[in-house]
Amino acid sequence: MLASLLSLAMVATWASPVFSSSLESFALKKVLADATPIFGNYVKETGSKAEWMKNYKDDTQLIHMNIPGTHDSATWNYSQATRTSLLGITDLNQVTVPVPETFRCQELSWIDMLNRGIRAFDLRYAFDPTNTTIIFYHSEALLSEIATLDDVLFGFYKWLDDHPSETLFLSLQYEGSTAKYASNDASIQLKLFNTLTSPVAQKYFVQKKNELGTLGEARGKITLMRRFDLDQLADSYTAAMPGLHFSPSLWTDNDPNIVLTYNEEKNLTAYIEDYYEPTPPAGSTATENIQWKYNATSSHIVKATIEHPDSLFWTWASSENTDNVPPVWPKIMAVGNGTLTPQGGVNQRLVPFLKEQKGKRIGIVMFDYFDVPSDLIDEFLSL
Repeated sequence: MLASLLSLAMVATWASPVFSSSLESFALKKVLADATPIFGNYVKETGSKAEWMKNYKDDTQLIHMNIPGTHDSATWNYSQATRTSLLGITDLNQVTVPVPETFRCQELSWIDMLNRGIRAFDLRYAFDPTNTTIIFYHSEALLSEIATLDDVLFGFYKWLDDHPSETLFLSLQYEGSTAKYASNDASIQLKLFNTLTSPVAQKYFVQKKNELGTLGEARGKITLMRRFDLDQLADSYTAAMPGLHFSPSLWTDNDPNIVLTYNEEKNLTAYIEDYYEPTPPAGSTATENIQWKYNATSSHIVKATIEHPDSLFWTWASSENTDNVPPVWPKIMAVGNGTLTPQGGVNQRLVPFLKEQKGKRIGIVMFDYFDVPSDLIDEFLSL
């Protein structure tokens, strides 16, 4: 499917079939190579984690499934070296970018995430420094100059072609950037709209609007979780967008109990925990911060197992408290800081907790450093 869609975009329609086929292959390789700083080096894998949705029937409601995801998925490759190589861009605009530990929330690439069972991705976008191309940021941190939204989407499309039993969830959110004169204006909203409604996107994105269907309807496709508005464009643009809409104006900040109706006509409501920065007293220890976040996350997951069985539950197990003194980085919150946090981080504490939820619906859960401990996703997928 992807090769044929690539051929639609090629100008050389006069070429022989053999030449055209080769060019399609080269074009896809070029796109995947450009996506590498964010997507990773594409590797096709099969097996239990890469194809775990094969175990579920087509008539399974997505709203009843347990979906593991990653928060700030694009930050895995952000390091001191990345920061140094990109500082020229931010220096031009006199922007000070904090140390990499402030922003890094993952350590494995997207292809590794996909092949290890992750099915929900949190993507933060803005224009590049030329205000023409959509790329990825985490707050002030520019994550790559090369990999564009279009590039990484083709990575997802290719992966779905190779794993047609699976379905993905992509959460897209506008992020402040260091691009000069950057703003969430009509130009970036139109660019985003065109990318997400292109012919290839219409093939790979579920075209349902503000409603989740069955796994069978979504296999080989992506459900768009729209954490953005198209408020600078005519209403017709919003009406034409697929997926579930979670307006940022309704997503209350740092809230353990967000209740957001995404379909007024059918009264479809999402219950969301996004308590990303615990607020214990200033100067609190890492262990105290971890405990506060774990309490919020585990409480919300318990609600998912017993309340509103036909509603969407979306839990963010990710967090940080970088304003604390000393700062508690996302990695410390997720996996601890050695002997200073003897029980580990939120992830380690969730493993025995998940064992207690066997056979229950817990919904979508977004992790930082999802691969630590190694049995975290194993426990999640065995629910």
